[in-house]
Formats: sequence, structure tokens, C-alpha cells
Amino acid sequence: MPFLCSVPTTMAFTGFHRYPFVHLVLIGLFAITVNAIDIFLEWNVALDSTIQPVSQLQPVIAINGLFPGPLINTTTNDFVHVNVFNNLDEPLLFTWNGIQQRLNSWQDGVSGTNCPILPGTNWTYVFQTKDQIGSFFYFPSINFQKAAGGFGPIRVNNRNVIAVPFAKPDDEFDLLVGDWSFDNYKVTRSLMTDPTIAFDSIPNIMLMNGKPPFGNPQGKAFESFTVTQGNVYRFRISNVGTTLSFNFRIQNHRMLLVETEGSYTNQTILDSLDVHVGQSYSVLVTANQVDADYFIVASPKLLNATEFSSLVGVGVLHYSNSVAQPVGPLPTGPDPFDINFSIDQAKSIRWNMTTGAARPNPQGTFNVTNVTISQTFILQNSEGVIKGSPHVVVNNVSYLTIDTPLKLADQLVNGSGVYQLDAFPVQSVNLNASFGVSVVTGNHKGWIELVFKNNLEFIDSWHLDGFGFYVVGFGDGDWTAALRTTYNLFDPVVRSTVQVYPGGWTAVYAFLDNPGMWNLRSQLLKNWFLGQELYIRVHDNDPNPAKERPPPENLLFCGIFNQSSSLLEHRLRP
Repeated sequence: MPFLCSVPTTMAFTGFHRYPFVHLVLIGLFAITVNAIDIFLEWNVALDSTIQPVSQLQPVIAINGLFPGPLINTTTNDFVHVNVFNNLDEPLLFTWNGIQQRLNSWQDGVSGTNCPILPGTNWTYVFQTKDQIGSFFYFPSINFQKAAGGFGPIRVNNRNVIAVPFAKPDDEFDLLVGDWSFDNYKVTRSLMTDPTIAFDSIPNIMLMNGKPPFGNPQGKAFESFTVTQGNVYRFRISNVGTTLSFNFRIQNHRMLLVETEGSYTNQTILDSLDVHVGQSYSVLVTANQVDADYFIVASPKLLNATEFSSLVGVGVLHYSNSVAQPVGPLPTGPDPFDINFSIDQAKSIRWNMTTGAARPNPQGTFNVTNVTISQTFILQNSEGVIKGSPHVVVNNVSYLTIDTPLKLADQLVNGSGVYQLDAFPVQSVNLNASFGVSVVTGNHKGWIELVFKNNLEFIDSWHLDGFGFYVVGFGDGDWTAALRTTYNLFDPVVRSTVQVYPGGWTAVYAFLDNPGMWNLRSQLLKNWFLGQELYIRVHDNDPNPAKERPPPENLLFCGIFNQSSSLLEHRLRP
């Protein structure tokens, strides 16, 4: 089937270019800042059965033949154009994990904001890395496709005029680590009606940049990074898995933590670092050992590594003058069942209050010591059975994914017939488990307190699109208002994904200054697929595009708006 071009042909460029004419047009459209450039990428997305990251015949989602996908390397305020050609046999969407899509949820790439890219067609995302720096990644957001790959790294670099709070490293490495299953993702998806598959099954192996552990007979290669003695390297580490948190460490080397998901942290020397599903960190590693090879390890949390040895990811730090393979044993980490270690480390990760980030003014200019909270949502996850099938519920509601994007319905019919605003319980738990198209109001330019309570037996991760949130507190058992006295309001780190420990709670603050329809979800793929999500509608009645951008010219229609009639186009225009 030939591709149907959904964008003007002048925008379908490959590679990295500067186009003065397009740049001038975009200045008027987006009011960009000086020195921002346009990055044009063309992605051909297809299933590839030849990659075989492990010795299994299974389809892998590759981008331009690559698994993991290509790096998106940008600088603060750049515009990224990604022309996605869908060669899969089913609809596709990409989301940009941690990119805030300022004033532009139309580019967020989840089911509540975008119609999918149909097989045999293409669509171009255009988004700005506005007022952000840091380490992020992208992945396919629908149809359980993340279990088949399609993920890749995103770097957002500082502008030259903004100081970085550490010396420039000699090189940078992107390290995407995550659990992986041997099964065809479509088969697993079809079996999610089985409670054992939905709730009790675990992945088979841990991959590093798509490669199996060193010495594992399931694979042909392992991941290796070459360093030169005396040099300093930045590792951008992301947990792109579906299920498991891991502890990361490098044999005989310590790490200096410097950044997480767009925030510069207080610089802390670590022997190991817990990275939870959906999270990203930057650490600096100095190659200060004798010329040799050393193990890089990512071992799962809450699992016995001896019993599940294939779920211990192992790569190699190779010194350029080394002539020998690494020598065991693997470096030991904390007890994987020691939750207190993980909580204490999480509490120790603080915002660097004195450094700038995307802007010259210090991060500490934005603090939460005296904010007024206008809303509090208390969100409890649990397992539920609805109509005989297993689901994951939030306050006993499992999100029902529908064919019409919420954002599109919001724009055209004020949500009528698609969702009922504020029907979801934000501070209570319904008596019976049920489905719901969960959309709640977020007060524009108000501070919201989100309290996540984890009633399950594994470490959960919650993610909010469109914002960073201030991680102010962790605790055990039930949350009460009195526990606010335990919050860290002085220098809480700001990030987009936060872990919630079994039987515990995590509290975050967010300033809702970004109008749009924003997804709040579990980063654990099965939980998300089975309903652990909702949407926060942050609305400003002022149609001024400086407050929220209008729909893109290449907007797709679907669901109850299954074709772009002149009436629809008229309604969309300001």
C-alpha cells in the first residue's frame, strides 16, 4: 500500500538541517527564541524478525532498521520534526517521555491526545524542547508495542550561553536498560485476559541497548563502552523496561550523580543507583582504574538475582588499552529486597538549587516552600476484576481507552458524548471496580498535590505528561494530611516519573501552568495497558495561542470525527 503523505512535502526531510525559509515561518508561528534551530528526522518504523536481541524468533519494532531507535540530539528550544512512516500492520503512536510539550499537548502522542498513525501512512510530529534540558527517551504508546521495542534516547543539551554545573565530559553514552520477554508482544497482549499473565508473569531477560547480558547463551553480543584512562564520561541511563526496577553499578568505579529527567541534582557520589521503570539519570564516571575491562551491572529489585540470573543485565566498560576480558565476580549491590536502602537513596536525591538549567536563573528560583495547594488527588492502585477480566484500577476505576482522542473531542464538542468531566473520584475509592473514561479538571496555574498509594506487591512508577513534578515525600502505609509535616519542601528534585514502593505512598507537587489534556499513568506496561491511567484537563478559556497552540495543520481525525470535513476544519480554526 503506498504511503499517504499527511504533511506538506516541504517538511519531509531526512537528517539534520537548517532551513532559513522554514525557520522564518516558524518564528511567526511559534514565537521561538534566538538560536533555536529545526531538526528534521524521517523514521521508517517496521517489524524486524532478523534483529533477534535474544535467540528467539520474535518481531522487534525497529526504526530505520535500528533497535534501539536513533538518538534525538537537541538543544533547549529547538524544534524537532519527526516524520513517522508506519510500516507496521496496526496503528502506531510515539510519545516523548519527559518532553513537556509546552502549550502543545497535540504532539504528546498518547491515545487521549492523538489519532493513531494508520498502517501504510505517515504523520509528522513537530514539537519544541522548550525551556528544558536533560535525558529522556521515546517509545510507542499504544497496542502494547513498547514490549517489542521502538524506544530510543533523547538528549536535550544546554544552550551555549547557559553554564553546565560540571566540566564537559570527554564523551557521552546513552544506555537504555530494560527487561525483555521472549514472547511475541501480540501474543502477550492477547493473553492479558488471563490473571496469571496479567498479574504474576515476569520478563525473561535484561537488555542493555538491546543486547543480552555478557556471557548469556541467549545472545550473540553484549554491550560494551570503550574509555580512555583518565577521562570522564557521562552515562545517560534510562529504564526502558516494562516491569522491573533495577540497581545500576560499575565494577571498581564510583558514579557522580548530576541530572535526572531535566533537573540538575546535588552532586552525590554513589556506588550504585536504583533506576525505576520510565526514569532517566545522568552520572559521570571517571576512568581512574588500571587498564582492564570491568563489568557494568543492572540487577532487578525485589527478585532473587541467583534464581533469575538472566534478569541481571551485564555489559562491559572497556579501557582502550585493555587486552583481557573482565574478571568476576560481578560487583555486588544492595540487597534487592532492602526497600529502606532504596527509599533512603530516593530521599537523598535533591535539586541543585544554585545552578541554572534551561534558563540562566538558578533552579532554586522555583521553590515550593510557600506555595498554596489548590487541589489534592489521592490515587490508589489495586487489582480488580471487571466483567470477568483482570484489570488494574485507580480508586477502583480502570481507564477505558476509546477511539476518539479526548483532546480532539475537547476542541470540537467540549468533550460532549466522549467523556464526562470530573466523574472520576480523586480523593475516594469507589465501592465496585468499573470502567471509566477518567478526565479530571486541573486548575490552570494552580498547584496540585498528587499522592500515589501503591497497594500492590511490586514497585510502581507514576508519570505525568506535560509537567515536571516536585517529589516532596515518601512514606509507608496509608497517607494522611498530618504526614505533610514530613515533606521536603526546601529542595525536592523535579522530575516526570516517580517510584511508589509496595504498601507505601509518594507525594508530589506540580504547577499546572501548561494548558492541555495530559496523561497521568503507570509506567509499568501491563498496569498501563490494564487501565492504570487518567487524564488531567488543564484549560484556559483564552484562545490566545501564546497560552495554548492551535491544532496542527496536519491534524488527524478518528473516532466520532472519522474524516476531516470542512465543518470540522472550520471549528478547529480560531
